[in-house]
Amino acid sequence: MTDTPKPGAREGSLDAPFRHPIAWRDEAYYDLVAIETEMERVFDICHGCRRCFNLCDAFPRLFDIVDESPTGELDGVNKADFAKVDEACTLCDMCFLTKCPYVPPHEFDLDFPHLILRYRAARRRAQGGEFVREELGKTDRNGKLAKPFSALINWSTARENTPLRKMLEAIAGVDAEVELPTYHSKTATDRLKSPLEPDPAGPAFGQRKVVLYATCFVDYNTPDTAVAAARVLAKQGVEAKLVYPECCGMPQLEAGDLKDVAGKAERVAAAFAPWIEQGYDVLALTASCGLMMKFEWPLLLPESQAVRKLSKATRDVSEYVVELSKTFGLAPGLTPVEGGVAVHHACHARAQNMGAKSAEMLRLIPETKVDLVERCSGHGGTFGVMKDTYPLAQKIGKPAARQIAKAGDAELCSDCPLACKHMGQMLTVEQPGVAAPRQSHPIEVLARAYGLM
Repeated sequence: MTDTPKPGAREGSLDAPFRHPIAWRDEAYYDLVAIETEMERVFDICHGCRRCFNLCDAFPRLFDIVDESPTGELDGVNKADFAKVDEACTLCDMCFLTKCPYVPPHEFDLDFPHLILRYRAARRRAQGGEFVREELGKTDRNGKLAKPFSALINWSTARENTPLRKMLEAIAGVDAEVELPTYHSKTATDRLKSPLEPDPAGPAFGQRKVVLYATCFVDYNTPDTAVAAARVLAKQGVEAKLVYPECCGMPQLEAGDLKDVAGKAERVAAAFAPWIEQGYDVLALTASCGLMMKFEWPLLLPESQAVRKLSKATRDVSEYVVELSKTFGLAPGLTPVEGGVAVHHACHARAQNMGAKSAEMLRLIPETKVDLVERCSGHGGTFGVMKDTYPLAQKIGKPAARQIAKAGDAELCSDCPLACKHMGQMLTVEQPGVAAPRQSHPIEVLARAYGLM
């Protein structure tokens, strides 16, 4: 005899999943007692399911503290141990998007990453933020300060500079073994002050125009990515201008500083509004920033018309090139990439539900071997550089690094520049004595295939 399903039960439903707006302006959002009660409910469901056991270290930690508790159930777990689960979560969203059968509209209504986000926001309000992580997250300030002294800073933070890196580790907790990003005296904004003229022979000439959101990392640390994007788009006949108001706030989101993130969203949306009104598309040059603009900002500010318009106008740069190829065709002149390309599909690109657009774009290059890797790199921003969590970042990223090593490609690229650097370093461990592949953004690989870089 089968029980009659309860009203609202959605077991086996094919309805599209959705996320609730983030109620960061409500005092109840920061109620730690209520949050821990909700964590108990969610963790108990996760404990009974365990489909996410191999995504990151958050779930193995959760299952271990349950299994080792006096009762073997959630009721035997000390709530103080919830912080161990929080520490291991990088907010990659893969559990919500790829594994969990209980996300909304299911009646269980699980959103593990946004529950962890709420927990962090409440603990930050109650206890204050982690000083070093929050200072590292001030990317615009750090980039502007580093710009005039880039050569000196790059020398002092180089992994080979053991004495200074050991000192940095002792003072700030930044692991001495991590390859840190480098800075440039000429940022992307400097290099693209004058927009490139679109090629009249390009297939999309006169039909498309874009503003490139440089992102903090591209502007200060990898300006070649912005230059490559501008040159590839100009080759297609697309008018492209670089616009960079400020950081998207991903570091602050990870730290639980939601008020700061919302302020950034409002200011950046206001800066892009005139361009959108003039018919420009907005292209994000890193996956995390595209995720923020498309999905996280509208959940933080659901009432903001400017944020909604920006969300609808935003595309990932690889996503946009693929769209151009399908609509107009690509400009001729692409040449094969010798030795092949390993494409890491970053978690924050996967979370945009657009497909593996970087790999799709690079497969447009003739006679080029393209290998797609869809495992987490484990980097996760400051998670991947701090001494306390760097070993976890390596542990999580090792399966991806092994896949890349097995592919044996000459090039390695990722939608996330930090993930690319992290995996490039891990490859030196996986392949001792073998030179690591060239590392860059997918749009740089395409630009070199055109002979534009």
